[in-house]
Amino acid sequence: MNLKQMDDPTLMTRMMQGDEAALGELYDRYGRLIHSVAYNVVGDRATAEEITLDIFTRAWQKAHTYNVEKARVSTWLTRMTRNRAIDMLRREAVRPFQYSVSWAEVPAHPPSADDNPEDAAHLALEYRRVRAAMATLPAPQREALALAFFKGLTHSEIARELDKPLGTVKARIRAGMQKLRAILVDK
Repeated sequence: MNLKQMDDPTLMTRMMQGDEAALGELYDRYGRLIHSVAYNVVGDRATAEEITLDIFTRAWQKAHTYNVEKARVSTWLTRMTRNRAIDMLRREAVRPFQYSVSWAEVPAHPPSADDNPEDAAHLALEYRRVRAAMATLPAPQREALALAFFKGLTHSEIARELDKPLGTVKARIRAGMQKLRAILVDK
């Protein structure tokens, strides 16, 4: 039977058995709904995207906790989304930007290239390109990348400092790096 023809409880059962394609099908069915619920609570697209990824990661990890007799899959997912979004708002209200890295903390000039003016000029131009590209990223991705590359924290340390799941931190860094690569390679 084709995954698109399967009902939601069957997909959940397949996810419990480790079928990643079943997760993909659930994402295709409910990704927009989950993003909309998250966005309506937090009011920020980047944060809603992060919550959406986090919810489907949690659904994968916690598929065994789903009970078909208690709720439909869509209800289970939207309830998790709403709770996660509210938790994020509460956390920000308590500790806004506690671990944020501001652009003021990032050196404005690149390290000099061993007294060679041509190399120093090239480094300065590349450094500006990277800073400009970083500025285009959503704040959560920019923050994770800044903590990783400018402060030298490991993924686990970033997860602890931001009070985010390790998978969320890795996803932010990965997505940020992909966007930076796309921006910087095109130029």
